Amino acid sequence: MGKKRLFLINGPNLNMLGKREPATYGKKSLEHVETLVKEVAAEQGFEVTSFQSNHEGELVDWIQRAEEEAEGIIINPAAYTHTSIALRDAVSSISKPVVEIHISNVHERESFRHTSMLAPVCSGQVVGFGIDGYRLATLGLIQKIESEGRNHS
Repeated sequence: MGKKRLFLINGPNLNMLGKREPATYGKKSLEHVETLVKEVAAEQGFEVTSFQSNHEGELVDWIQRAEEEAEGIIINPAAYTHTSIALRDAVSSISKPVVEIHISNVHERESFRHTSMLAPVCSGQVVGFGIDGYRLATLGLIQKIESEGRNHS
């Protein structure tokens, strides 16, 4: 049996990590984030497929793909967090666990960032730990997947 797979999905403007608002989002690139997640996952016997898009429909497509191709999803929906019923519906339409991640503490920022459309349908949420939040999200998702696997055996 091959390694289990996770999807790492990043939404709009995350392709600009390291360049965009470094005081808020840090100086590390998206490639750095993807490498970090892949290394953490590999230590636990998982592979990671990464995807980033500035387009909502493409993100929906990748969430739906996870039902057949992944054990779970780590997602930073970025600005779509606060507006996208489509992403929320996509997450609620699959049976795989999803962990929402945000680099900044969205609850310390503008009031419009305090509400996540996805959080109620996700298995967990990690906010405010910078890029390291991706490591925490990866470990939390793997723990969730493995504990669910033990509960079903």
